[in-house]
Amino acid sequence: GACGYGNLHKQGYGLETAALSTALFNNGSTCGACYEIKCFNSPQWCLPGVIKITATNFCPPNYKKTKDIWCNPPQKHFDLSQKMYLKIAKYKSGVVPVKFRRVRCTKTGGVKFEIKGNPHFLMILPYNVGGAGDVKAMQIKGTKTKWLPMKKNWGQIWSIGVVLTGQRLSFKLTLSDGVTKDFIDVTPANWGTTGQSFDGKVNF
Repeated sequence: GACGYGNLHKQGYGLETAALSTALFNNGSTCGACYEIKCFNSPQWCLPGVIKITATNFCPPNYKKTKDIWCNPPQKHFDLSQKMYLKIAKYKSGVVPVKFRRVRCTKTGGVKFEIKGNPHFLMILPYNVGGAGDVKAMQIKGTKTKWLPMKKNWGQIWSIGVVLTGQRLSFKLTLSDGVTKDFIDVTPANWGTTGQSFDGKVNF
């Protein structure tokens, strides 16, 4: 998906996710944010449930169509899994008006860090992030370096072009609400770039 997450079941998100329209996706900045959603103002289709989802993907706009263009700006639209949709609305309705709000993400266990790329161009995906959920800044530190800033590559994947092989890696995350947390010695010194995930032990 457009946020860079992999197997959503393995990563703990399951089907409690949504793809966001252009107006909400914000070029990937909103990846990892959590929302509470309920069906609204459509008595024939609405069910009384309220759902909580994590933003994990992008619902691309279609500028060729002139109707049913739910994901085009300025529409605020959530593309839900069928399981989640059926908790708030009847299947036949297809699309319903909703009320939504940002909420804190409640995740089980520590923030996880997946390592991809190669030793010269390291890419890190932080996932299972609690609190505000969406990472605004990320830093990395080897056992022999100071804190080094990482660049947002795409979605929620952050990159750096410094070789850190043979060093234990630590990470510093700052979320969109300004809360910062350090994750020290998350990896062993012999980490690889084959999509291994490491547990940061703590969460927001």
